[in-house]
Amino acid sequence: MDKQLWKHIQAVRQASPLVHNITNFVVMNNTANALLAVGASPIMAHAHSEVEEMVGICQSLVINIGTLDEYFVTSMLLAAKRVNELQKPWLLDPVGAGATSYRNTVLSQLLECKPTVVRGNASEILALAKANSTTTKGVDSTAQSNEALDAARFINSKYGAVVCISGATDIIVSQEQTVYLSNGNALMTKVTGLGCSASAVIGAFIATVENTTEAVAAAMALFSISGELAAKHSKGPGNLQVNLLDTLHAITEDEFTNTLKIKHA
Repeated sequence: MDKQLWKHIQAVRQASPLVHNITNFVVMNNTANALLAVGASPIMAHAHSEVEEMVGICQSLVINIGTLDEYFVTSMLLAAKRVNELQKPWLLDPVGAGATSYRNTVLSQLLECKPTVVRGNASEILALAKANSTTTKGVDSTAQSNEALDAARFINSKYGAVVCISGATDIIVSQEQTVYLSNGNALMTKVTGLGCSASAVIGAFIATVENTTEAVAAAMALFSISGELAAKHSKGPGNLQVNLLDTLHAITEDEFTNTLKIKHA
């Protein structure tokens, strides 16, 4: 797989997939810019009157529940049901899972539409699987990524989704294997919405790469390595936001392969 990851990055740049995002107000600009930086084309659309048609013209869908309201929830359910009917890939980002009963209800409805990928931090994955009584602290992870492994395996088994647990080590769980990525930088946690941007980037890769596990690994490796490299010449989180976009856009094969820290199990 390791040698394939850079090829997948190149494939996304060449294909420039259209990625339909129904996401939260906090990160719309960030996620659109991240998609453009990796070579994809973002569409942000949530009007009930067009959302199903929009799913039809895009190559993938990303649903992020960060700032829920009833109008957006209807948009999400319409889009998720339509993308499922069309058998196109889609990602669910369960931001703040477990924080409220409303959020959990919405997530249960969305999971029934069989997401291709679920990406969240350890607390969100734990809450989503209801594996134990761990609660979420806002949208920040209060658990380590490896603590959510059983929860991720449960979600993968029940819904068929490849599960990506974000953390100091990103863990990707599929039926065939478990992949560990140990790139990134602590400064990334000081910029809002970077996890949401990573989800959007995964959306571009699952639109282009047939093997979902490899698609998620390539997307997360690209994002975390770019953050690690960008942090080296960033004075703080403000610089990091800009430098990360530049690195996502301009990263070289040597930079990628020489920085990649990956293990398989």
